[in-house]
Amino acid sequence: MRCVLCMLLVVLSTRASAKGPLEFVLTDAEANINLPGFEKSSRDFPAMQTGPWRIEKRVLHGGKQEGSELIVVNNGALQFGVSPTRGMNVVYLKHIGGEEFPVGWKSPVSEVVNPTFIDLESRGGLGWLDGFNEWMCRCGLEFAGHPGKDVFITNTGDKGELTLTLHGKVGNTPASRVVVAIDQDPPYRLRVQGTVFERSFHGPKLRLETEISTVPGSLSVQVNDSVTNLGGNEQEFQLIYHTNYGNPILEKNARVIGAFHDLQPMNEHAAKSVKTWDVYDAPAKDFIEQVYLAEAASDAHGKTSILLVNSQGTKGASITWNVAELPYVTIWKNTAAEADGYVTGLEPGTGFPFNRWVERQFDRVPKLQPGQTRQFALSYGIHPDAQSVTTIRQRIEAIQQQQPLSVTPAAPEIPEFPEDEVD
Repeated sequence: MRCVLCMLLVVLSTRASAKGPLEFVLTDAEANINLPGFEKSSRDFPAMQTGPWRIEKRVLHGGKQEGSELIVVNNGALQFGVSPTRGMNVVYLKHIGGEEFPVGWKSPVSEVVNPTFIDLESRGGLGWLDGFNEWMCRCGLEFAGHPGKDVFITNTGDKGELTLTLHGKVGNTPASRVVVAIDQDPPYRLRVQGTVFERSFHGPKLRLETEISTVPGSLSVQVNDSVTNLGGNEQEFQLIYHTNYGNPILEKNARVIGAFHDLQPMNEHAAKSVKTWDVYDAPAKDFIEQVYLAEAASDAHGKTSILLVNSQGTKGASITWNVAELPYVTIWKNTAAEADGYVTGLEPGTGFPFNRWVERQFDRVPKLQPGQTRQFALSYGIHPDAQSVTTIRQRIEAIQQQQPLSVTPAAPEIPEFPEDEVD
């Protein structure tokens, strides 16, 4: 009895000593709040006894980034920037502990483009590319993937034809609420939280709630998202985490390492190089992108990872997530000239980046019931040396050994949109 009582006192003492995070509201549309600036650092909280860290909000000026907001988080070992203006996308990530190097890429689009200057329907639905330069951007929510036609039920109950633009709207929708939260208990996690709505009358009523966080001194960033259907009817949605990497990790003979059940090229062009799907070339003029589609394999806990590693195995970057949440992976190889955007995308998703009408034919468009929420959690790691690269690589290879990879050399047959679909 005495032991049980002691254990109970310990539990109650632990609960009593636990403190909630300190929260700072930067933006709240409902309360009409938007702080023009914000800054907190480890110097403001000496009792936490962490290494140095800093969080600050900036408002950007000049060109097409006029008025864009950026929240910069420096945890002492890595630094990243979140843009509430651009749907809480993570604009960049870089390693700053020891040897400094970027993890993202160098896009021809150099500014954090304000969505005010984006016309998603320009260039045949490719206007999304006019702001595309982020390290991690979400594609969705109502739809993702290539531009094209789809059908929908109009407000009169009839079938109508809808033209979808590239990769949806969420990445060009400013957040309605933004909060910085700092844990008061170890390990003192630093959190940037945001809420983005994608909603319309006679249209989708979706809410994205995100938390992008890191621990002081760590080499990882966690993204925890939830998507909720706020409407009274069943609602389709799509979500792809378009995560992009460039030099110095991406280079000639860099490799992508993942654990997959199967993999195949997206089109006939990619099929020509399917034997070298996992190896990268140096930048090349007039390169045409190659895209490969994979179904992820997982360990006994449902977890999987994908890794990009440089040619010497001395630098890498990884993504870890649950396959039940994001069962598919797109590998986008765009080893074009540096000036045109030398980059590869490793993209866990609810489906592949075909047009939504096509994805629906393959049963890869999930639905949310009224009030239903789906959760998504991803951990992004930086591996700055051979030892850390080897550790994550062996973890991935152990998963793959339990499930032999099946590579289909030909691209899938894609049905064509019937012109009489809405008749």
